[in-house]
Amino acid sequence: MNQEKNNSEVHGTAIKVTHLTKVYKLYDKPVDRLKESLHPLKKKYHKDFYALSDVSFEIKKGETVGIIGKNGAGKSTLLKIITGVLTPSSGHVHVNGRIASLLELGAGFNPEYTGIENIYLQGTLMGYPHAEMETKISEILAFADIGDFIYQPVKMYSSGMFARLAFAVAINVDPDILIVDEVLSVGDARFQTKSIKKMESIKQNGTTILFVSHGIEQVKRFCQKAIWIDQGKIRQIGDQTTVGDMYTDSLHLESLENSKDEEKHITKCNTNSSTQARIVSFNLSKKQLEVFDKLVVNVEYEIFDGYIDGLLLGIAIYDAERNYIFGPNTYLDKFEIISIKGVHTIQYEIPKIPLTAGTYFLDVGIFVEKGIVNLDYNQNIESFTISSDYFTEGRVYIEHNWKQ
Repeated sequence: MNQEKNNSEVHGTAIKVTHLTKVYKLYDKPVDRLKESLHPLKKKYHKDFYALSDVSFEIKKGETVGIIGKNGAGKSTLLKIITGVLTPSSGHVHVNGRIASLLELGAGFNPEYTGIENIYLQGTLMGYPHAEMETKISEILAFADIGDFIYQPVKMYSSGMFARLAFAVAINVDPDILIVDEVLSVGDARFQTKSIKKMESIKQNGTTILFVSHGIEQVKRFCQKAIWIDQGKIRQIGDQTTVGDMYTDSLHLESLENSKDEEKHITKCNTNSSTQARIVSFNLSKKQLEVFDKLVVNVEYEIFDGYIDGLLLGIAIYDAERNYIFGPNTYLDKFEIISIKGVHTIQYEIPKIPLTAGTYFLDVGIFVEKGIVNLDYNQNIESFTISSDYFTEGRVYIEHNWKQ
């Protein structure tokens, strides 16, 4: 069985996904489907597209979990399988409880029915008897707040009114599990605020929530955990802040990677062709840090001439978007480094790094003439990641106080 409810094996678990795979057959031309079905030697005319590939995870009752990933990553496919809309190619989904889904708002509405009639219709589709829906009707009407339009056929509704009614029905039926897909784009700011407050309320009452959003800050604030899906596979599962930061960094790194060849060309062009010195090695004491940890960098450099006058070394920190964070050098800090022929080592230390959570990159260079002339420059030579239990905005934590 691909989907089971109230399974004793998953007692205490709301959703358990095991080795879930969904494969679609893609054909270049419609006629190829017919050719494949009729070919005597079973010739293959299609390509397999894995919308999901061997996905496994478990969500406990009462957890609020963010599902993140780029468009086409497999998020919607996963949620449709969990709700029973799609059948997996292989693997299993165990669901323990009644689901209310906000994947496609109003997907089950009959346009000829009035709003009231559609409320009862949706209740029936979710498995609620008519009498039980009657106890919920006033709360649904108050939440939707569409006035007398509730007695008109929904085909007369604006798209906003339609979405508000659908949302009101799904969120006010006391589900065991609520699946929410980008619904914070529904309605105006007032309605969105009301929706979040309602979801916070049912979360406090123990409802399990799967929350899909491209707004990573929303996931960080609302969820307790995050699942990152990438090209149909689980890329990372963990606390929402760490996974959200990793996902955000990956988007920036992808953009950075696309311009990597151009950056290498620029770096090469800016390097003095008659090399007098070079960076031999560059390493960090550790690459996983917390906010206010010590960052220690060891640089080994080699000088080929007998002596280089005015030699300086600089290290710069950039974030994943290539924003310049900080970049001291030995000249500015009035620290004289060894400038004679040979291999030498220098240590750079930040005693309490104030950067907030994220991945950062380091450049290192050797210069003369107060930094105007570049002898050897290495871009993105190393990276480090900062994690933090303290959630804050921006890139740098600044000591501060509140008074009233």
